[in-house]
Parts: sequence; C-alpha cells; structure tokens
Amino acid sequence: MTEGPAYIMNRILFVNGVVLLPTGFRKMDAAVCGARISALSPGIEPGGGDRIIDLQGDFLVPGFIDMHLHGGGGADFMDGTPEAFLTACRTHACHGTTTLYPTTLTASEGDMDAFFVSLELALRQNGGDGGGARIGGVHVEGPWLAPEQAGAQDPRYLRTPSVEQFERLLEKTGRIAVVTLAPELSGACECASWLAERGILPAMGHSAATLEQVRTAVDSGFRHMIHFYSAMSTVRREKGRRIPGMVEAGYLFDRVTVEAIADGHHLPPELLLLIHKIKGPGRMALVTDAMRGAGMPEGRSVLGSLRNGREVVVEGGVACLPDGSGFAGSVCTMDRAVRTAVAAGIPIEDALRMASETPSKILGTSHRRGSVIPGMDADLVRLDSSLNVRMTLVGGEIVFGG
Repeated sequence: MTEGPAYIMNRILFVNGVVLLPTGFRKMDAAVCGARISALSPGIEPGGGDRIIDLQGDFLVPGFIDMHLHGGGGADFMDGTPEAFLTACRTHACHGTTTLYPTTLTASEGDMDAFFVSLELALRQNGGDGGGARIGGVHVEGPWLAPEQAGAQDPRYLRTPSVEQFERLLEKTGRIAVVTLAPELSGACECASWLAERGILPAMGHSAATLEQVRTAVDSGFRHMIHFYSAMSTVRREKGRRIPGMVEAGYLFDRVTVEAIADGHHLPPELLLLIHKIKGPGRMALVTDAMRGAGMPEGRSVLGSLRNGREVVVEGGVACLPDGSGFAGSVCTMDRAVRTAVAAGIPIEDALRMASETPSKILGTSHRRGSVIPGMDADLVRLDSSLNVRMTLVGGEIVFGG
C-alpha cells in the first residue's frame, strides 16, 4: 500500500513480527496511523516521524472482543459508579481485550438505572475507556430468565418479558447490543422478533427449553446462546423417551452461534474441543463472563453491586457460591481463555479468531473490528510465544505495555 506524506508522519510501525491475517499467520510489518491500520506488507519503509516497535518474532493479532463480562479489577458494572466501568476496562485491556460489552445482572430497577447512568458518565470520560478497553455496547442478561436455570442470578427480580418492558428500557439507553432471555418464557419469542428488528441481538440463556422450543425461538429471531452448557437444559428422559434440550439445539441449528467460558473450570477440554469440532471457529466465540474478582487476589468477593450483590468465594481460579453448589461467573481474562482453548487442542489461529473475529461478526461490527486489515480500527495485541500479552492498542493508542 502506498501512503502519502501526510500519512507517514506519526505512525506506529511494527516490524519483525508474525501477523494474524484473515488468511493465516504471515511474517510482515504493520503500520498504524491515527486510529486505523494503514499498511500491511513485508519491509515497510520507515518514515522520519515513525515510532518503530520491533516485535522480535512476537505475534501481532486482532484485539480481543469480550461480549459477556460483569467486571474486573475489583469492580462490577452493577456498582453504579463510572469508575467501576473504567476500572474494569483498564483491567481487561492488560489482558488483550480492546472492546468489551458490560453485562448486567438480574437486579432491582434502581440498580439497573444506576448502571445506565454510570455507563453514560464513564463514556464521557476519556472516550469511555480511561486508558483501557473501549465499551462497544451493553449486554442485558436478565431478568427474563427461567427460575430453574437462574444459577447465581438473584431470583427475587426474575420477570416474564414483554415488548412494553423493552420499549421502556430503550427509552433509557440506545446502547443495548445483546439481550439474553429464556426462550420458553411467555412473550420471549415476540420480544426477540421486536429486538432483532431494531438491530439488537436476542440471545438464549438461563433456560430450560426443549429443542422444539428452541426451534420456534430461532424462527422468531434468536441467533445466539450465552455461556454454552452453563445454566441450560440438556437431554432428559421422560418415561423412556429422550427429550433434547438447549445444548442439543445449539449443536443442531446452524443459524445459532454459541459462546464458551474457556476458564478451564466451566467446561472441560473435551467439551471445548467438541464445541469447536461441531460449531467451528466461525460460530463459537470465547467469552470470560468475568466478575469483579478477575485480576484480583483470591478470597471472598461479591457478584453484582456491592450494595445488593451476592457473596461468592474465589478459589482455585474460579468464583463459586459460598456453599459450593455452583459457579458464580468467572475470574477469567481473554488471554487466559485463548490459552485454555489452545491447551485443549484447538489450533492457535482458531482460538485467536474466536476471541476477535467471531464475536465481532456475531455483534455486527466486523466491518471495523476483529481483523488485521488496512482501514480497520487499530485494535491490536502483541503476544509472545506463550500467548502472554505484551502490548495492547485501542484505536491506535497503546493502553498497555510499551
């Protein structure tokens, strides 16, 4: 690619690296000008104003996109403060996440209102990242969930969905990207169609649905399943007959994408491999489902707001309910998710795409993010040979490493 003089000044030029392109890994240089990737080629000629970064054989890959997380660095998005958003964004940027989607929990209307007010305040500060990952939109997880699959979600606030509720919700904010509902609930399919018409992704989760109920849901506009296998039905027997559930439907329906919490606890390596084998890297996204304990020492913590959240215990690399009856989110980061997927036997290129390109496609942002291509946002991560993060760029700005 030829660049005019105005574009050569003040570039960041990465040399001697291995770049993950849509076609695979290639040894080449990469130039960033402003907020965009400006050139990819072997042996790019440096300009006088360039900042040259010698990758010394490290990987340069698309920034990670986490479409499902609740916090990190000791902060939860439900805390109701802008600093909670900015703290989580900074924490996850240190682990290669360049775009994240703050995810709500089932909570009181007051806590939900505080979430959206704090989000807007955070977005006014330093572009909404405060030197960390950008906020791509909001993932609303609940309160429209099946009581028997609520998991760590607070059962006091569960509700049956209606279009009227979503009309009121969209009056509060225009930043919703994903809404999770249990598809078998009365009104859920009507709401999914209404959301899809407005460019919002209806996702299935925390559900006891049968395969046939999921079939109806997919025809209504549902296209995604959150934290596959977790808090969802699977095959059961009734008088000798086997009734397929959510898990089997997720495998069967090609139109459905799934996300996996690859923290080494929620899913054993064999299930990660099975999901990858059946769904493929283009329909399987890696997520963290991280709570405030991500990036923090282990011990007692809180899932949800400090005021109204649920006590959990972080031990052995995972968050659990105090009685040990179930997980309560994770303390995973996206770099750990990638390493876990690779350790399970998933090819490195696939694991990296499932952390970047695939979630971007699911969320409808692949024209801007998720690939290393000239003209795309300069959201990039430098990884060493062990897939540890050495540098993170968000929109051409180095927010971690140096």
